[in-house]
Amino acid sequence: MTDSDIGFLLELTAIPTAAGREGRVVSFIKDWVDRRDDLTLDTDASGNLTISIREPSDPGSPVYFTAHLDHPAFVVERVIAPSALELAFRGGVMDDYFPGARVEVITNDDKRLPGTIAEQTDPTTESPYKHYLCELDEPAEDITTSDIARWLLPEPSVENGIIYTHACDDLAAAACAMLAMDRVRAERAEGKHKADVRILFTRAEEVGFIGALAVVHHGTVPKDAKVIALENSRAFPEAPIGGGPIVRVGDRLTIFSPRLTDDIARIAEDIAGGPSTPTASQKQSDLPKWKWQRKLMAGGACEATVFCHAGLDATCVCLPLGNYHNMANLDEAQAGSLKDPKPGREHVAVADAAGMIDLLTACGSRLASPPPSKTSQRLDDLWENRRSILDER
Repeated sequence: MTDSDIGFLLELTAIPTAAGREGRVVSFIKDWVDRRDDLTLDTDASGNLTISIREPSDPGSPVYFTAHLDHPAFVVERVIAPSALELAFRGGVMDDYFPGARVEVITNDDKRLPGTIAEQTDPTTESPYKHYLCELDEPAEDITTSDIARWLLPEPSVENGIIYTHACDDLAAAACAMLAMDRVRAERAEGKHKADVRILFTRAEEVGFIGALAVVHHGTVPKDAKVIALENSRAFPEAPIGGGPIVRVGDRLTIFSPRLTDDIARIAEDIAGGPSTPTASQKQSDLPKWKWQRKLMAGGACEATVFCHAGLDATCVCLPLGNYHNMANLDEAQAGSLKDPKPGREHVAVADAAGMIDLLTACGSRLASPPPSKTSQRLDDLWENRRSILDER
């Protein structure tokens, strides 16, 4: 992963965004597409974005990389006074992280106004979201209900191979999709293939997959598509940061398309030159240096569930994420051993992001017409080579 790639990821993940208020990220993506004459950008009736390659592609199923453009954050619900606001939080964060938390209100003209969450309040209007009183450090006259707010955090940085930033979930995945698309474009220009690769960017995932549900209702994605939902999923000891991108076989709600998941796992194994975990006859040191993981990430749910239940062929690839939803020291907070939890920057490993880009690039060229299932091949080989043992009786 080049310094330019890392800079791109840092830039995108620092952009303020919230469910329903993704406009700044949308503008960034539109500018990116405008600088590439071979790409087109389409918007469905709900504001979801699809990036496609203009030039004709080989016949076959289109391959979609998908990521969502929002992140848990506040919207200004009501201006009570020049220094007092009612904020609504759109996303999933433990109540413990709000009292006394520092935030910054971001106005439409990009002014940053720091403040403090004072207390949770009852909504003044019907709302499915939690509401909080925010006291600004200084009075301000130009705040409106079209403004948003987010946790006040240090600026993004890279430290010891780890990217610390405001919103890895899901803008780090969005950045990886865009960087992979640039590689796919380069391969097509070199005549290596003409695969039909597209990127779908959805809105309002953090409040119940609303953008993905809109994609289904609008028919934004064709029924023959192969959809790779990209996520940043909470890291666990069995799915650690630095362990490589994760081929996610399912989430808390469902299991994803088995054959598509198997095909992506095969591509990952081919890139690595070995499996994701050692077999019983191997040592950890036997594994290749290019790391990847294959896990059931049951701690949450993702848009692959929406697409699968709509009848699409879909699965998920994710980055293991630290400080999930900006909840620092989450294990201790959930255990009740942390008295005063504070928000922190999300973080992912540079190497994991590089691995996701490698994997997506390979999927772009290979998934439209994948080879026979490696699992099926292994089972057939076992039968042919060892079935004679059943004659020993």
